[in-house]
Amino acid sequence: MPADATAPAPSLPVDRENLRPDVDAALGAFLEDQRVRLAAISEDAAPLAEATAALLTGGKRLRAAFCYWSWRAHGGHVDDGRRTAAVRTGAALELFQAAALFHDDVMDNSDTRRGRPAAHRAFASHHRAAGWSGSDVQYGSSSAILLGDLCLIASQAEIRRGLVDLPEDVALRTRTLFDDMQTEVTVGQYLDVLAQAVPWGTDLDADEARARAVIRSKSARYSVEHPLALGAALAGAPEEALAAVPSYGLPLGEAFQLRDDVLGVYGDPSVTGKPAGDDLREGKRTVLVSRALRTATPTQSAFLLDSLGNPDLDQDAVENLRGLLVETGAVDAVEQLIADLTDEAFTALDAAGLASPGTEMVAELARAAVQRSA
Repeated sequence: MPADATAPAPSLPVDRENLRPDVDAALGAFLEDQRVRLAAISEDAAPLAEATAALLTGGKRLRAAFCYWSWRAHGGHVDDGRRTAAVRTGAALELFQAAALFHDDVMDNSDTRRGRPAAHRAFASHHRAAGWSGSDVQYGSSSAILLGDLCLIASQAEIRRGLVDLPEDVALRTRTLFDDMQTEVTVGQYLDVLAQAVPWGTDLDADEARARAVIRSKSARYSVEHPLALGAALAGAPEEALAAVPSYGLPLGEAFQLRDDVLGVYGDPSVTGKPAGDDLREGKRTVLVSRALRTATPTQSAFLLDSLGNPDLDQDAVENLRGLLVETGAVDAVEQLIADLTDEAFTALDAAGLASPGTEMVAELARAAVQRSA
């Protein structure tokens, strides 16, 4: 019988076995090293270190947790020397996520991240306040892109250091997975840019297929499937165990991102750290919007298509769009899709026959990931 995907979502199990403190310690060591390295280049580079530290502080450490508990589920032990590699791989995933967030906020023209101004906005604001020459917007965007590049370099260094003492075959397989993940996310970002540019609303099947392809390549795999696969690889899991990871990792990752899409419209700003309806103002072409267009009246469709991507939408317009998404049944349809994907993931996870306590912790993470409010 599948694990209970409807049980109340517990807190993420990142504090067990000292996981969060150890990942945070690895990230803290990186940040201190970065401050020293950047200061040696130029004291003017200090804001880069400060902005990186601000983004890396806090966070759910979801990807690190999926990696670690998959390592445990595939036979890793707390007294195993490979635990350090599992923790450092988790830190590398957090650094890669930071790189993706810096770049993503520029591409989405986002104003906030975790309740604070997005990095490109903060750098642009500093430019204006200082009265510097040139475009403040260009300065902010350029700075944030470079911040992402620095975090990408750091993720490569962290994974390399974590794998240095492992058997060559384990290290190679893990590093190959990490490299494949980075390539896929970069392509996924491009597919997202493409999806925002091509015609929308005329071929609804193609629209939804494109939206789900973006979800899988840009978010689902690197948020859930790849961390799970990395943990399995670090544990030296056999090929058949690695081959089984997508059967539960991919549907769970897709459900995770669909939940994010719902929160982007209906989430509480005090919890999500982003303004209500921000995804509507940014014009994100999601499965939620695609499902609404399938059943909308001509008047509703025109309003939705005209409003989507308007950065000046006021709160009344946002509320009208929220109501439209409910009235068309789009919200219920996406909630059902999340439930179906989650059930699929839990059935496959049960069938994988993984070891305790890792399999139970992966299940807890799965429930919390799809039932979260931020």
